[in-house]
Amino acid sequence: MPAISPLVGEPIKRVDAERLAGVLKALADPARLRLLSLIQSAPEGEASVSDLTAPLGLSQPTVSHHLRILTEAGLLEREKRGVWAYYSLVPSAIGAIADLLTPPRKRPTKRAR
Repeated sequence: MPAISPLVGEPIKRVDAERLAGVLKALADPARLRLLSLIQSAPEGEASVSDLTAPLGLSQPTVSHHLRILTEAGLLEREKRGVWAYYSLVPSAIGAIADLLTPPRKRPTKRAR
């Protein structure tokens, strides 16, 4: 996911707002949030569609659809191994979203001398 200007300090640029809205739209689904959580907590930090269908209680095509949306949003990476595809989180993308939505810490003010 390309860098997006923070939401604090100065107004967000239109292109950044559109990109961020697309990412947040991808996250704004309970099944997709659960997918991210399941993949992140998997022993190797990765999972295939077959690893995810039962815990979600969704069909394989539905899980694949959600994984595609998360991958296109830049939140997941897909690695093809033979006939299987394995998905893992893109830590920098998750961190960038967290940074955007976290207000800056209050900085100590400098005292005049």
